[in-house]
Amino acid sequence: MHDIVISEFMEEAAVDTLRQDFSVLFDPTLVDRPEELLASLGAAKAILVRNRTQVRGDLLAAAPALQCVGRLGVGLDNIDVDACKARGVAVYPANGANDLSVAEYVITTALMLLRGAYLSTVSVAAGEWPRQALIGREISGKTMGLVGFGSIAREVARRAAALGMSVVASDPFVAVDDPAWKHVGRVSLDELLSISDVVSLHIPLTTQTRHIIETEAFARMKKGAVLINAARGGTVDEFALQAALTSGKISGAALDVFEEEPLTEERGAMFAGLSNVILTPHIAGVTDESNVRVSRLTADTVAKHLKESAS
Repeated sequence: MHDIVISEFMEEAAVDTLRQDFSVLFDPTLVDRPEELLASLGAAKAILVRNRTQVRGDLLAAAPALQCVGRLGVGLDNIDVDACKARGVAVYPANGANDLSVAEYVITTALMLLRGAYLSTVSVAAGEWPRQALIGREISGKTMGLVGFGSIAREVARRAAALGMSVVASDPFVAVDDPAWKHVGRVSLDELLSISDVVSLHIPLTTQTRHIIETEAFARMKKGAVLINAARGGTVDEFALQAALTSGKISGAALDVFEEEPLTEERGAMFAGLSNVILTPHIAGVTDESNVRVSRLTADTVAKHLKESAS
């Protein structure tokens, strides 16, 4: 039996550091074999997961020796934090380790959606030469609206400002006198939606934020605005988004997260034929560099916990 079970991908060098002191089962495909995953947890003191492994119910019951959960990322939607707390199981997200990757994703997709010219390879290669149809907009002089103003949103704000954008944010949990507001306008969600050319979500999925962007929210947005969600699936009503894209109420959207993950062919069919949408497989926070940072931070945190509990 193993001290540590890692059910999703992780940097090999970080795994090797854990192997120096612990018995480790590292199988990135284990998440897709739930019965084997549960069977591997009998003696496990720690489990390391990304966003697909569901740390709740049956999994927690199958791990009676569990002391901590290492989350190779920051969102905790797939972890029953309350159940872990009740059992004295510590939960360690890799806070800050992938901020830069997500911020760069947001800025890149904002540029792509506003300019509109970067998805024309097929038509240009076919000899269509659609110059007039692909005249887009510059990002300089536009307004970036950040729904949520945590660490990732602040990285986006710095990069957006450097590109000549005005930046506003809505976040009731950031104090009015927080220094972070110095160069960012503090506004209500309604005002943000009405004045922003780019709306980017940076919020967790809770009962309060589920479908926070829905039909009425799209109605309040500027005509021609674009939406980016690299935060959490479920915060955007995807059917309302499809309607807003189809009607031209908004000019584009980038989704890295979805209500159902992995996105199924049946669910994804609602976006078929839309040339103004970018879909990516929950990868905004994963780059070569961030994978190293996230893996090493998680390995170090879990190792420290297990060593201290054994002393």
